Amino acid sequence: MVTNAVNRHYLTGFTGSSGVVLITKDKAALLTDFRYREQAPKQAQGFQIVEHGSDVNATVAELLKQWGADVLLFEERDVTFAAYRALEQALSPVKLLTSEGIVEKLRLIKDESEIAIIQEAADLADRAFDHILGFIKPGISEKAVALELEVFMRSQGATSSSFETIVASGERSALPHGIASDRIIGRDEFVKLDYGAYYKGYCSDITRTVVVGKPSDKHREIYEIVKEAQQYALDHLVPGMTGKEGDALTRDIITRYGYGEYFGHGTGHGLGMEIHEAPRLSVSGDTVLAPGMTVTVEPGIYLPGFGGVRIEDDIVITDKGIRIFTKSPKHLIVLD
Repeated sequence: MVTNAVNRHYLTGFTGSSGVVLITKDKAALLTDFRYREQAPKQAQGFQIVEHGSDVNATVAELLKQWGADVLLFEERDVTFAAYRALEQALSPVKLLTSEGIVEKLRLIKDESEIAIIQEAADLADRAFDHILGFIKPGISEKAVALELEVFMRSQGATSSSFETIVASGERSALPHGIASDRIIGRDEFVKLDYGAYYKGYCSDITRTVVVGKPSDKHREIYEIVKEAQQYALDHLVPGMTGKEGDALTRDIITRYGYGEYFGHGTGHGLGMEIHEAPRLSVSGDTVLAPGMTVTVEPGIYLPGFGGVRIEDDIVITDKGIRIFTKSPKHLIVLD
């Protein structure tokens, strides 16, 4: 039984806000309500469409009885304890077991059609970066920059942003997830941009850091270290590595320069239909990288009271190495 909205969309193509998927070895049904009488059959082709009433659990129980099913796997990461208790009562004597991320494991490897959509989402994010370079200037707020990014991406075909856009300037750029604020961008400071386009059901995620005004030696120093670490990872990531080994490619370089304590997050994360999904490039990442996995590579250095740098690209693991989706320039861009 699939109840997670992203997994439901992945398996069926159905984009409605409500529905339950039941799958056996030889049957597949999408249970949804009257609002989707026309939409569900068009999108969930190959699935039996079942319209449920006010109690979806009763319809699940009825189908399981018809199908002779006595064991049901449920998505433990999506079902609350209250929902579990209601299922247990409604479906008795059917035995409930956890699914242990069956669908998420399928989603780990993207097929060519998925990779093509992620590339389009990345292209859209690249165009947004080129656009925003002509917009950023001293005297405007971080929120104004974020709004301009989002409006531009939507005007180019994005459904929405992949996540709440990060625009962090000056000392706020030391906040890894510094959501755009009312702060006014000044001179001689970093502006960190982390954003993405949600397009045809898939996400892109890019970070670039620029300087407005004149960069100091410290600005240049930490920028070049992050750039070196990120490029080294891009040059050396290969299938067969674990997420931990991928993380070490950037972390070891930043640590060698003496900034290890200022890089507190993982090198990257999977992305696809969700902005954060498996696998992880982190100190605890034990997934073995394989062709078709899509991940970010985003090392950073964050100095409290001064500012921070992150550079992030989206990539897909290939048979021999990687292919990079995002192509925005990564030299230190200085805006007057």
